[in-house]
Amino acid sequence: MQSLSQSCQGLTYTVKWMFGVPEALNALRNMDIREGSSIQVIRKYQDCLVIGASGRRIVLVNEVA
Repeated sequence: MQSLSQSCQGLTYTVKWMFGVPEALNALRNMDIREGSSIQVIRKYQDCLVIGASGRRIVLVNEVA
């Protein structure tokens, strides 16, 4: 397993586990991102990445990813 911030642009991943600040986890779950969800890494930047999940595009800073 690897951190999402270490993923490759253009690939699709399945979320196996999530941990962190409860507020951040709740925000992700409210956007239908949870364990078992499939997400696509659309674009990687030095300090953040853009993912696609549940028909949405979401920007995550590397600390959250």
